[in-house]
Amino acid sequence: MLAIIRTGGKQYKIKEEDKIKIEKIEGKEGDKVKFPEVLFIGDEKSAKIGTPLVKGAKVEGKIIAQKKDKKVWGIKHKAKKRYKIKFGHKQPITEVEIVKIG
Repeated sequence: MLAIIRTGGKQYKIKEEDKIKIEKIEGKEGDKVKFPEVLFIGDEKSAKIGTPLVKGAKVEGKIIAQKKDKKVWGIKHKAKKRYKIKFGHKQPITEVEIVKIG
């Protein structure tokens, strides 16, 4: 079974038992999570495409970890002013294992 879900302003193509990194959502490790915005659900024989969402489709997951992603570097620079600053940012993410697609 294959599904496409939307969470955190992004879309993810998933299967059961997949582990995905998404934008941070509330919850602790081991908590169950439901994704109500299912855009596509199907397999080799049949498929349902939502307009924009598939009615009655459910995707459930389990939170594996709450952590921060890799550091992304940025630079601020002003020409001819001797101003240059390098900064970094670590985005908080949630690792989720997909348990059930239905």
